[in-house]
Formats: sequence, C-alpha cells, structure tokens
Amino acid sequence: MLLVIDVGNTNITLGIFEGDRLCGSFRMTTRMTRTSDEFGIFICDLFKTKEIAVSDIEDVIIASVVPKIMYSLTSGIIKYLGKTPIIVGAGTKTGLKINTANPKEIGADRVVDAVAGYEMYGGPVVVIDFGTATTYDLILEDGSFAAGITSPGLQICANALWNETARLPEIEIKKPDSILARDTISSMQAGLVYGCIGQTEYIVNRIKEEAGLDSLKVVATGGLGKIIADSTDIIDVYDPLLTLQGLRLIYNKCKR
Repeated sequence: MLLVIDVGNTNITLGIFEGDRLCGSFRMTTRMTRTSDEFGIFICDLFKTKEIAVSDIEDVIIASVVPKIMYSLTSGIIKYLGKTPIIVGAGTKTGLKINTANPKEIGADRVVDAVAGYEMYGGPVVVIDFGTATTYDLILEDGSFAAGITSPGLQICANALWNETARLPEIEIKKPDSILARDTISSMQAGLVYGCIGQTEYIVNRIKEEAGLDSLKVVATGGLGKIIADSTDIIDVYDPLLTLQGLRLIYNKCKR
C-alpha cells in the first residue's frame, strides 16, 4: 500500500492506495506545533479506523507547501512507519514540462494537481484548486505547464471580511438562494460565493482568449470547490481527490 500526503496551509490530507484503488482518505489540521511523535501516533491511529496495519504501508510520498512542519512530519513517518518518504520538489520525476520564468517557484501542490489534471483528463486543461489560495494552472496538450494565476481563496476573503470589520459576523460559506440579499449574513454569502463564481468565469474565459484555446477543459478541486463547480458551467469536472491521485501518479513515475 502507498500512503500519499498533501500538506496544505490549512489542512493535511492523507490517502492510502492499494494499486490504483483509494482505500481511504483522512484530513487533519495543519498545526505547526505537532511533534514527530504526535504526527506518527496520529497517523497510526487513523490507519486503525480503516483496519490497515502499519506494516501494510510499503512507501510514502509527500507534497508540501508548509516547510516548517516537514521535519516533524517526516521524522514521525520514519519513526512510526519505518519509511523514508519521497518529497515532491525540484528534480522529482513528474513528466511535466514547466515553461515558466522560474520553475522552482511553482508549488509542489500545483505540480501534483497539474500532473493529475493532465494525465486523467487530457490537455489542454486548466486546473483550479479552491484551497487556502485559489489557483488556476494551464497545462497544454503536450504536457507543458504554461501559466498560473493565484488569487485569495474563499476562506481568506471570508476571514478578511469579518476580521477587518467591527460589526460583520463570522458566517458559514455557502451559496444563498439569491444574489438579491435581504439580510447581513446572506449578503456576505452572496458577495463571497457569487464573487468567486464571477472571478472563476472571467479568469477561465480570459485564459481561453489569450491562449487561443476555445476547447480548453476545466478541472476543479479543493475543499470549497464543489460550491463553485455546482454553480457554473465553466467547470467541466470537479474532482475532490485530484491531488491524492496526482501523488499516486508521480510516485509511479519515480518508481519506474
């Protein structure tokens, strides 16, 4: 079995694959203060919920955008699982051609999503990750990572809205029944969600226009992505497991 780990700014998502089959997935908060023992014990306890033995894990691969926790996380995996994880980074075999000014600046999460989007759905494709940040990445028909756009994620926008104003409350992020809001909470929800829908449609259409790719496929992922994907025809596929699948695909390339 293969353990794949996606370390994001807000959450850490783990998946266990047996071949191509995802046997289970888990999510934990990204806390900077965890020790290697806490990581190791927590991960082993998660395995028990799926009746998976630690000895069943043959290898581990990690993509991370949070360098500060990597020493504790990797140490915990080595100590409790007895495996030295593969860390996705510069030099990792991905099959992706990154044609940007500085390829090393492209985050591991974006590379992983791009690999999965391209290999699973074909190119040219735009992969949108509705995470802490919302990212839009263009991968061409030949597998080239051609461009990327980064904007504040829905949660960042929501936090700014209620943290930087004296009287606006903390709210659930969801799409209201109408954009014609008649109360404070639904007006905030309308601004956040419909604003993100509008941004998504504009950016994707602008990518199509500037790249000259009318037939571009659009694949979305990320925790809050389903809210947007269900509300616009601009997104062709919503795949919540895209990053985990990308890690599996990259692992397979590294082991060939």
